Amino acid sequence: MGIVIKQSIKNTITTYFGFTVGAVNTLFLYTNFLTDEYFGLVGFLLSTATVMMPFFMFGVSNTLVKFYCNYKTKSQQNSFLILMLFLPLLAIIPVSFIGILGYESISNWLASKNTIIKDYTYLIYIIAVAMAYFEVFFAWSKIHYKSVFGNIMKEVFHRVCILILLFALSYKWLTEDQFIIALVIVYITRMLIMKVYAFSLRLPQLNFKFNFKVSPVLKYSLLIIIAGSIAMFMLDLDKLMLGKLIDIENIAYYNVAVFIATAIAVPARAMHQITHPLTAKYLNEKKTTALASLYKKSSLNLFIVSGLIFILIVVNINQMYTLLDAAYSQALYVVFIIAIVKLMDNLLGINNAIIFNSDYYRIILFFGVLIILVAFVLNYIFIPLYSISGAATATFSAMILYGILKLWYVHKKFKMHPFTKNTLYSLLLIITVSVLFYFWEFNFHPILNILIKSSLVIVIYGMVVYYFKLSEDIRAFMHTFIKKGSN
Repeated sequence: MGIVIKQSIKNTITTYFGFTVGAVNTLFLYTNFLTDEYFGLVGFLLSTATVMMPFFMFGVSNTLVKFYCNYKTKSQQNSFLILMLFLPLLAIIPVSFIGILGYESISNWLASKNTIIKDYTYLIYIIAVAMAYFEVFFAWSKIHYKSVFGNIMKEVFHRVCILILLFALSYKWLTEDQFIIALVIVYITRMLIMKVYAFSLRLPQLNFKFNFKVSPVLKYSLLIIIAGSIAMFMLDLDKLMLGKLIDIENIAYYNVAVFIATAIAVPARAMHQITHPLTAKYLNEKKTTALASLYKKSSLNLFIVSGLIFILIVVNINQMYTLLDAAYSQALYVVFIIAIVKLMDNLLGINNAIIFNSDYYRIILFFGVLIILVAFVLNYIFIPLYSISGAATATFSAMILYGILKLWYVHKKFKMHPFTKNTLYSLLLIITVSVLFYFWEFNFHPILNILIKSSLVIVIYGMVVYYFKLSEDIRAFMHTFIKKGSN
């Protein structure tokens, strides 16, 4: 776990810095400088683009990681990389023609409930293309085990740019329309910077004489379009359907709640940048023992770290919402339910990477279609009945089912699971601390209240994890930290 821990820590630091900037944007700047309608519009545009992005990416980010290490000669590697650069165009170009020919019908359909969407529909396509090629270039850097710069671009760059744009909006240097356009330019710029960095690691040479078996690569990419998009699709399908079924300002309330809960996913996002290519390497080299060890360690470490974040959110959520407009508090239930989903994702460790990089990746096609259908039906039923709480319930139900299916399948095919006895002890610790501190409030200002409770939780949680040795990796890191602090 050496290289994993080292790069994961760097990625976690940059990701949380980006998350902090995003928190300022989402919880304070967006809510104060944009109307609920325009905030909802931003959420709708980005969410819809995120739903489209995996299709535009054509599975390339996963395909790069899975196949690159199979090619040993520079000629094969270069031919493979060239194919990966042009493969997304197989989706991007046809969709552009469809979009141009049917633009009026598409924009009218999307804007059937909220007319503000109509004039901005074309931006969804542009953002989706920029997101797709950013992920391609990010994967390009990950196969060279260089994930830190890409993580900064993915988690920090656009949020800092948006913060600047929001202040420009507040000083009337930008109109709301200009802000939306500038937001799109930020995503394009991020993609171009990532391209320059990726090419600095390995500059491709144009050569369309593919000297490797193209068929398995194309077959994998076609199937992984759905497989690789499920997680992103699931957490943005609800926002897409909210914009279609109820008033758009509800997306603003939902966005804030999901953003808060998403803090739990940060450690997994940071660790997976390096564990994904490592998983592919172990699978290709048939290192079953190393893979099983990585599976258990990634699950336990992520569960313990994300468990602490889960507790901090749960015990402080009521105070957090006192700092926002009262209208946002209607999404309190959403925070809890999405937080549980994110915690479960961390518990699964490298489960996704094992399936995506194995010979059994085709099963995700079946699982993916099933879960998307389940989510669509549940959202269609629950959103009109329960608004944003219905969307959260639909997402929770579909994602829990998806996680169980993947867990069962990996155990069936590889005879391994991510759990240890310390997983159970960690779960008991998370539940106990959450219950103890949720109902304990100080009669102070909300911010002071949050700081005191968070400090107590961190100390108690950390002491239990350290002294009961729930994770050797985390204990070793804490020991090093304590040792440096005492010197």
